[in-house]
Amino acid sequence: MSRLFDRHRALLDAATAALRDRGYWAPFSEIPSGRIYGETAKSDGSAAFAARLGKPFSLPEHPETRRVGAEVSPWGPELGITYPTADAPALVAASRAAAPAWAAASVETRIGVCLEILVRLNRASFEMAEAVMHTTGQAFAMAFQAGGPHAQDRGLEAVAVAYEELSRTPKNAVWEKPQGKAAPVVLEKHWRIVPRGIGLVIGCRTFPTWNSYPGLFADLATGNTVILKPHPGAILPAALTAAVAREVLAEEGLPADVVLLAVDEPGREITKDLVTNPEIAIVDYTGSNAFGDWVRTHAGDAQVYTEEAGVNSIVIAATDDFDGMCANIAFSLSLYSGQMCTAPQNIFVPRAGIATDLGPKSFDEVGAGIAGAIDALLADPARMSGVCGAVADPATIARVEKAAGLGRVVRASTSFEGARSATPLMVAVDGETGRAHEEECFGPISFLVAVKDPDAAVAAAADLARRKGAITAALYDTDEDRILRSADAFARAGVNLSVNLTGNIFVNQSAAFSDFHVTGANPAGNASLTDTAFVANRFRLAMWRRPKAA
Repeated sequence: MSRLFDRHRALLDAATAALRDRGYWAPFSEIPSGRIYGETAKSDGSAAFAARLGKPFSLPEHPETRRVGAEVSPWGPELGITYPTADAPALVAASRAAAPAWAAASVETRIGVCLEILVRLNRASFEMAEAVMHTTGQAFAMAFQAGGPHAQDRGLEAVAVAYEELSRTPKNAVWEKPQGKAAPVVLEKHWRIVPRGIGLVIGCRTFPTWNSYPGLFADLATGNTVILKPHPGAILPAALTAAVAREVLAEEGLPADVVLLAVDEPGREITKDLVTNPEIAIVDYTGSNAFGDWVRTHAGDAQVYTEEAGVNSIVIAATDDFDGMCANIAFSLSLYSGQMCTAPQNIFVPRAGIATDLGPKSFDEVGAGIAGAIDALLADPARMSGVCGAVADPATIARVEKAAGLGRVVRASTSFEGARSATPLMVAVDGETGRAHEEECFGPISFLVAVKDPDAAVAAAADLARRKGAITAALYDTDEDRILRSADAFARAGVNLSVNLTGNIFVNQSAAFSDFHVTGANPAGNASLTDTAFVANRFRLAMWRRPKAA
């Protein structure tokens, strides 16, 4: 048995129990408190981050032919950090060389290593928060949660699923077949776990750890080596992850190159070279549909798992808490400036208006209520900065400016000092004559879509999800029969549905160990984090057998 497996066995057992219960369980605290992480943890994390700025990032014995890195914080400063990198063939060769030792390690050894990596990453959550904040534009509180504990939760979830799958089949068994009066046939059978090979995890700019850890840890737990390919604008979070992983591996006498970092720069990208390399056996990809299509087309025999773009919708049919509804939607639209794959874009409202606890509300009054709630939420500049964060990509700012011309502006986007920023833009369109809302407009852009009635709204949103993809959907309604019909409609479209959210829980949020993130059942992605299918196809079982000696 592995010493690290023994050390973290209680954590693993709790995680596997949580998978079965699907209730609330949070192994890594999302509260950035000194009482939990240590009184000096925040200042230590800030100091560690500051110490990396303007210097080469150290990854001992990592393949290196040159150094690259040109990260610029959406909050302003250049990071000035350079990272070791090599071309695709060199990285693949190093990963291939590390593979036999990792594949030969016992299940318990690999699981123990994964758990130790996660625990150490959790201890480094404050430094990771600074890294995520200054590469993605997330405000500190969100960067701490999404970049640290919530990402670690998702990684642990993948490890727990992997352990259950890896443990499902015994290592050996005695097979005895009766032969009537003759002696039975008795065989001893042995099963070996065979990893697929090298896993390539392609990270995104906005959530470089949350979206990458499921694939990373699912690969590692099932015996595959991993090449982490971060977005060139968000390298540091992946580099910190690789540094911790390589440190643990080396301490356990295993090849550090089980985890490699593939860094590139605009104009000299190596992602396509890696995807098309025949030795890449698994690809985890998060990003746009266009490149997702390219990956699926060119990945050869590799198993590909994707999370891509979608058009998320809210349907407002009726509500018994108009103010609560508007406030909840306002926060969902504002959080991280709409740069979440779960953020809503379209708000379908009956053209004749809706029934509410405050009396009938017209289409325009619904729009005004949501716009007013956004204004109230963001009235304080400090809160505006903390909720909206900064915009990761300058192209998003241009997209917001262009979207203002796609319909009648209900709420204009504004900016604030100290960051590349844009608050939510709301544009009213007609669902029968307009098509602008049917394409993903990534960023703080939403469409108030006028439709015939609630049933037409549900039908339009579900149809859009089937055709263009969606990760989330939300419904506000007071008719129980219609709620159940809507749940069926969105399930058929492969979308997770939230109904009547008015409190401190939002459609954007996805909880590890309870929510399956993405269904894999529409064009927004072909995989679900982290169901059995996400993990079990990363390894195979090979048997050898022989007659059992008497």
